Amino acid sequence: MKLIYLHHSGFAILANTFTIIIDYNEDSISENQGILHNELLKRKGKMYVLASHFHADHFNNNIMKWKEQKEDITYILSRDIYKRRKIGKEEAIWLKKGETYEDSNIKVKAFGSTDVGISFIIETEGKTIFHAGDLNNWHWMDESSEDEWKRDEKRFIDEIGQIKKEYNKIDLAMFPIDPRLGKEYMRGGIQFIEAINTSMFIPMHFWNDFVSANKFQTYAREHGVSSPDIKYRGQEFDV
Repeated sequence: MKLIYLHHSGFAILANTFTIIIDYNEDSISENQGILHNELLKRKGKMYVLASHFHADHFNNNIMKWKEQKEDITYILSRDIYKRRKIGKEEAIWLKKGETYEDSNIKVKAFGSTDVGISFIIETEGKTIFHAGDLNNWHWMDESSEDEWKRDEKRFIDEIGQIKKEYNKIDLAMFPIDPRLGKEYMRGGIQFIEAINTSMFIPMHFWNDFVSANKFQTYAREHGVSSPDIKYRGQEFDV
């Protein structure tokens, strides 16, 4: 199985007979140029397109046009997208926290977020894969009062606890490491890998600041988690 970093929080997972696209907002070169348009939309087998919420950095309406190029495509989207992006109810499978989609290839279980929409666990080919969406400890500690950031942190810890009850081990996690949060920007990622046994961790939501993202990767490796440096859009990883 291969993981391809597209941009920001967008990834492609290449399984043996199908492809999964998660939180697409741009391809690996630009919005409509890169490995997805050049190769993955032409790849044999079924394609699943997942989106965690309606924010423009996680959801691009152009994904709905891909069905014009690829026949066997299934959209699995957070229900807030249906409300905010004017997509027909019949065009996708709509999930909210606690709901599950399952077929012969994949199982997708929706968990909560500390912002909008959902996070989700994907079970496929013997792997357990987590994509956080906008689930993070968005503490903004440099700007918030102590009461505010402690309140927000508790929400995050509670959500992580709910995931841990069902999945104490995750093979691959894609999780926000956002340097805009200031000096404590790695706090949510640290709390995640402390709570849940994670084999491989790939940062996201770092707005092209690869240096800051890889500082977390160094930390993760020092604590026994496989975390290869992320260096460029279109980079492939073995899962």
